[in-house]
This record gives sequence, C-alpha cells and structure tokens, in this order.
Amino acid sequence: MDFAHALRLALPSASNLTVSLVGAGGKSSALFQLARQMQPAIVTATSHLGVWQIPLADQHIIARELSDLQKLTNKGITLITGEVENERTKPIHAEFIHWLHEKSKALKIALLIEADGSRQKPIKAPAPHEPPIPDFAEVVIVVAGLSAIGKPLGGEHVHRPEIFSQLCDLEIGRPITPKEIIATLTHPQGGLKNIPASARRIAFLNQADTPELQSTGGEVARELLGHFGSVIVGSLLQNSFRTIERTAGIILAAGESTRYGSLKQLLDWKGKPFVRQVAETALRSGLWPVMVVTGFRSADVESCLKDLPVNIVYNPNYQQGQSASIRAGVRALPQNAGGAVFLLADQPQIPAEVIRALTNTHARELHPIVAPLVLEERRANPVLFDRVAFPDLLQLTGDIGGRAIFSKYKVEYMPWHDDILLLDVDKPEDYQKLIEIEKL
Repeated sequence: MDFAHALRLALPSASNLTVSLVGAGGKSSALFQLARQMQPAIVTATSHLGVWQIPLADQHIIARELSDLQKLTNKGITLITGEVENERTKPIHAEFIHWLHEKSKALKIALLIEADGSRQKPIKAPAPHEPPIPDFAEVVIVVAGLSAIGKPLGGEHVHRPEIFSQLCDLEIGRPITPKEIIATLTHPQGGLKNIPASARRIAFLNQADTPELQSTGGEVARELLGHFGSVIVGSLLQNSFRTIERTAGIILAAGESTRYGSLKQLLDWKGKPFVRQVAETALRSGLWPVMVVTGFRSADVESCLKDLPVNIVYNPNYQQGQSASIRAGVRALPQNAGGAVFLLADQPQIPAEVIRALTNTHARELHPIVAPLVLEERRANPVLFDRVAFPDLLQLTGDIGGRAIFSKYKVEYMPWHDDILLLDVDKPEDYQKLIEIEKL
C-alpha cells in the first residue's frame, strides 16, 4: 500500500484537495512522496525548505511577484517557493497561497503545503507563531518520528524542547516515551494547534523501521484515534504503511426468527443471551462504536444490553429483510468510520480473535472487503466492509446481505483454521450443535 492510499488520498475525489503537513520526523519527504503519488500537484511551503528538495519537483518557480505564477502548469509536480537564501528557500507570501488555492481548484489538481519547520528533528513542539496552516486546508497531516522514543529530551532530537517539555510535563534530559508523544500530539497547543475545524485530521507516525517500533506505533495510534480521523503507522524509508481507523461493529439483531420458531437473539449461550455475547465480543475485539440493529421485539432485545456501551439502532422496516438492517446500521455510522464488521446475532461463538484478524488485515491494504475463508474453500462470517463499499450497501434491497456486492469489489479472503465460523443457528438442531460445542 503506497502512502497516498494509506491516507485515503489516492481516490479520484481527492485529486484537487488542499493538504497541509505539519510536525516533524520526515515531513518534507512525506510531502514530496505524496505529491508524486497524487500528481499533477502544486507543492509549496509557508516555512523554509532545504535547497536539496528542489530537484524532487519537476518544475521550480520562485514567486517574487504574482505574475511569476502564470508559468504554472497542471503537469507533474510544480514547486512554488520564495527566494533561495543560505541553502534554504523562503516561504511564499500569504497572498500567493490564496491565489494558488484558487488556481488549484480551477485546474482540479492537488495543492500540498508544508506549513511547519522542524530542523530535520524527529519531534517538535510549535512556537507561538506556528504552525501557519491556511484556513482553507481540507486535510491536515501531523507528522511525528517514532525514532525519538527512548531518546533524551533535548535539542538533538526535539525541535523546541522547552515547549515540548511544557506540553507533556517531561523534564529536559529525561527519556521520551510513547506517553509524551501521545500527550504532545493531542494537546491543543501541540499537534492539534491551528488545525481548521472543518479539516480532516490525520496523524502520521513515521520511522516505524523496526518490528518493535511498528508495535509501539500501533499502541500510540489507538490512543490518538479520539483526536484524529485516522493514524498512519509506517516508514517512508521502507515504503510500508498501516492505516489505523475506527472500525465499527454492526450487529444484525432485528429479525423475527421465523424459521427457528422463537427469538434467537434471546437464546442462552454460556449463561448469557446470544445478542449480549455477540456485543461483548465486539467490544472486546476493539470495534468502536458497536451498534446493535433491533426491530422485532426490540424492547426484549435491548433489555439484554442495558449496561453495555453500545448504540441501539431501531429498524422499523425489519420485515423487509436483512438489507433494511444493513442500511440502518450504515446510516448510523460516524463519519470517521473507516470500515464496519457485520456480525450476526445468531453466531455467539465467533471469537474476538477473528475480528481482530479482520481489522489487522484491513489496516495493511484497506481492502474494500475482508472475509474469512475456512478450510481454504468456504466463505464465512463475520465480514468487514471498507467505507468505500458503504454507498453500495445502502442500495441493497430485499432479504439479502452484503454478499450481494462481493462481485463488484476485490475481496481479500483471510485464511482461518476453525470451522466454527460456519455455524449459525437456523434450526433447533443447530442450537443443539452449539450447546455441544460449549461442553467441549
């Protein structure tokens, strides 16, 4: 998965966005790598750039006057800077930034802005005048280098260490831990400073160049998700990225259980109703938010969930079949949901491990659909759908599920060793099988 894909900026709908990058730890490299993958693109900076970066563009324009920008084309990567002085380019004038914004929209190409300087350190804290993010930025990427973890807080590894110390309450000279990275990135005067309210926030944890730092990056990412729409953990050096986003759980529990003869959602499994077992598994696996779609005898189903942190979504059209519940669940998703795992209320035996495996597989490539494949030949539940598939799920009708759109997308099948995923309770004899499994 390339960098633009990990950021969800490789789609045609992202081709003319205005993207600002701030922070430290590979920001300039990220800027040009993203520009190359989104090209044609305009690249500029409200801070200084090193002259060594100029050859990374296909065209370089020094903007002394607004008339200089008339040379701008919509091909390749065009770098716009101020004058070159002491091996650095000067920032361009604020008036030019606004002109470039309007021009990029007219040309329908991306405008990428480096809006921060960091002296090539892995971590930084912004000074009072920083970062100068334009108010029209639609995406803001906050970059931090994981190589700072374990290093002493000081000028060698941190740009503006005194301010960093104040933001995260760490004494100068003490080793930097993930706790301080999280505290600084989520501080209103740190990583969140000056981000326009309407902009999509992305944190990029770069320099995850070892398995240990990749694991640490994943732990940090989960703590950042309350403040950022997504967190990318990866390495520009190795061209390797994972996208950590909120993955919701949608439990389909609205049916009448006509074939079974009584309400399956309320059947007992290990001393708890089916629907509660499924909800607890979804929560334990890290899905958030977890939504339970109810319909028939909704009050009885909801009574099983009263003390759980789940969202109830009532589907008044439950008699129209499973598609109505899918539509209700998707409509209730938060805007920052990167995907959703659909769980059936008659499968309480699904382990949390398979849900975690689905979300981990999805994070590596952002596949449109990820589904378990049992014994190398049989598709099973649960299934994860990426957000790109949500519009198609909203078009489903009748008593059909998400498998109806499998033919439209490339499905990533995840091998799974346990055929327990194949069992669902349609008839009393299925329930008896489940009881027998419980005894093992």
